[in-house]
Amino acid sequence: MSEVSAGGYRVWAVSGIPEVQQGDDLAKLIAAAEPGLVDGDVLLVTSKIVSKAEGRIVEAADRESAIDAETVRVVARRGMLRIVENRQGLVMAAAGVDASNTPAGTVLLLPEDPDASARAIRDGLRDALGVEVGVVVTDTFGRPWRSGLTDVAIGAAGVRVLDDLRGGTDAYGNPLSATVVATADELAAAGDLVKGKAAGLPVAVVRGLAHTVAEDDGAGARALVRGARDDMFRLGTSEAVREAVTQRRTVRAFTDDAVDPGAVRRAVAAAVTAPAPHHTTPWRFVLLESAESRTRLLDAMLDAWIADLRRDGKSEESIAKRVRRGDVLRDAPYLVVPCLVMDGAHTYGDARRDTAEREMFVVAAGAGVQNFLVALAGERLGSAWVSSTMFCRDVVRGVLGLPEGWDPMGAVAVGHAAEEPRARPERDAGGFIEVR
Repeated sequence: MSEVSAGGYRVWAVSGIPEVQQGDDLAKLIAAAEPGLVDGDVLLVTSKIVSKAEGRIVEAADRESAIDAETVRVVARRGMLRIVENRQGLVMAAAGVDASNTPAGTVLLLPEDPDASARAIRDGLRDALGVEVGVVVTDTFGRPWRSGLTDVAIGAAGVRVLDDLRGGTDAYGNPLSATVVATADELAAAGDLVKGKAAGLPVAVVRGLAHTVAEDDGAGARALVRGARDDMFRLGTSEAVREAVTQRRTVRAFTDDAVDPGAVRRAVAAAVTAPAPHHTTPWRFVLLESAESRTRLLDAMLDAWIADLRRDGKSEESIAKRVRRGDVLRDAPYLVVPCLVMDGAHTYGDARRDTAEREMFVVAAGAGVQNFLVALAGERLGSAWVSSTMFCRDVVRGVLGLPEGWDPMGAVAVGHAAEEPRARPERDAGGFIEVR
């Protein structure tokens, strides 16, 4: 019997567990090993034996195909290594597919529902031994920012998986505002100290921490999985770039929530990394952070727009409809006016070359605006680029007090989206490609 003790609790591995086969009753196998369980103990069970008992061994020509089948979302990829979200909602390497400790030509998948597996073991031990214990199903994880592996909880029953200390104080009386302890993971790691990775000891017991055991089955280890909205590290670098680009959408309805000016400035910092001709910096971003500045600009633009439409012979009904389309700028809690500056442009005295010169700068400005919009999406901010300032540049320059050489290139409405944007129709990239 391997054992570690510290402070007020003990941890030991249970010997005598036979090789597990499909269909085995794990609770009966564990009870037969006479682990000496008492009420309040926590049983730590390696997921491999749970998977074997549940028949999660599958034939696989190669491990990669099995990983594909278990993957819901690729989080990050580097060479053959993939960090993915699997069908259980866990983010981990290779979807938890294991080619070790299983016959050649097969791979071992994680339990289909680890929380249900833990509940079944707990119920079985209650029936067999008459004890109320907590059960944690464990698996080995790597972790962001940290080298090495450790065991964590992927399933749990009868265990308080999280210990929420928020609202309390520390030893110095300081308020605890963000401290939520992953108790089930700490128990899993403690068990791994005595189970080991290659000792053939798949079950361990923790005694002396009865306060971590719940009367009911509890929320399960699923409660340990951070939701997408709160996950600041949901994607790897290249995946995050692609996600931001593809998820950048035009948002036309915003909440009243304030926009963080720092987030906009970070987006501007991304914008000005765009390519530009002749080592120039042709971008300027005018940030309209006050309601007064936004209203003053939009009122002046509205007057100019209506005057243009009347000169075009549009009816008052048609004008009213067109004006309503511009409400996205008025309803947004934050506006940005990107401007093109031609400082450093070459003058050739030739219309063809001078036109091409300006086009180079316009392309650079567009690249900067796209960078800006993508960076806003990365900040979880919605945006809508509207071209209207390009049709009344003199008015915009006058109202905002901009230099004559600054050409407004539309306006960007910024805010928190009031609703999820509609799905974008799929576009086949092949339809936009010509190969020579």
